[in-house]
Amino acid sequence: MKLLFPFIYERYLAKQIYAAFGFILFALVALFLFFDILSELGSVQGQYTLLLALLHVLLKAPSRISEIIPIAGLIGSIYVFAMLASQSEFTILRIAGLDIKRSLITLAKISLPLIALTLIMSEWVGPYSEAKSDLIRMKAMGSSYSSQFRTGVWVKDRLRDQDGSGPIRPGVRYVNVGKIDKDNEISNIRMYEFDDAYHLLSIRSALSGYFDKSGIWILNDVIEMRFKETKQSDPLNPVFSADTFTHPILTLESEVTPQILSVLLISPEKMSILSLGRFISHLRDNKQNTERHSIAFWKKVVYPFTIFVMLTLALPFAYLKMRTGGVGIKVFGGIMLGMSFQLFNSLFSNVGLLGSWPPLLTALTPLLVYFLLAIIGLRWVAKA
Repeated sequence: MKLLFPFIYERYLAKQIYAAFGFILFALVALFLFFDILSELGSVQGQYTLLLALLHVLLKAPSRISEIIPIAGLIGSIYVFAMLASQSEFTILRIAGLDIKRSLITLAKISLPLIALTLIMSEWVGPYSEAKSDLIRMKAMGSSYSSQFRTGVWVKDRLRDQDGSGPIRPGVRYVNVGKIDKDNEISNIRMYEFDDAYHLLSIRSALSGYFDKSGIWILNDVIEMRFKETKQSDPLNPVFSADTFTHPILTLESEVTPQILSVLLISPEKMSILSLGRFISHLRDNKQNTERHSIAFWKKVVYPFTIFVMLTLALPFAYLKMRTGGVGIKVFGGIMLGMSFQLFNSLFSNVGLLGSWPPLLTALTPLLVYFLLAIIGLRWVAKA
């Protein structure tokens, strides 16, 4: 504690903010989990008991925590600064030499542990517990993962030889998976392969398949139809022949892994930075649009620093006098500020996606706008 906060006033502010932050975070998480449990009660039936439903909701708590941390930091710090102002403690700190620059440095130090907590929850604990939560629900209800499309999940892959192995060659393979079951099993698979001129080469369909440890897809009950153009004197009237083959088992090399398939079933905003990075690389390799996932990636990167911006937004409340409003009004103002940031952040992401703006600029702009508002507010109240 003394290494990060060498001065007494820094330790005092840190203890006050962390205590208020912890209490508000607990209250907000409990409130959101309560509503999650209420919404989950309608799915309780058969083997999916009330106890499993509660476990399913509780395992989603780390993801909720990472979402709520900035708002809890804003409300907690506003409460602390309002109390310090009401008791003239912050006035004493200002008289002792605590200016705006030193205050911002202190808030930056206070935000570091909260940033670390956010990264741990959003990048490691959250995705792991959320996957376990979905697995518990899926096993209990006997259901499978499926996408929002009626035909399942579509993904672009690189083309290889006719037997599904060998080096990558010019062309493209489109893979359609109807369902993704537990233990990396898939069913209702279809594949369409085209050459570099987009001539159809083959169509494969398989009832089921699984991904083995060596990185190979093992497909069962495969029906394959290969198309070949026969030589004709008239190039404007091509003739194709089709040969049909059946394979009880077919091995297939593919860059489409179970991790990529599972990524397609969730929104980019709920993915980890590492998962987004891998999936963006896959999309770029296959010359697909990466704008939405790139915006989500940069939002994830800059999101932890939102905590410092929220603490900076709360600092002007320490300069306000009691006659301008009580603590309750200030806390309510903090809640409104937090909600406005979340709304503006979501809205700006959609605007940036529609306008094809640079992903980094789209992710940074809401943060910079609110940080600028905080600095303007600080200068205004400091002169009052």
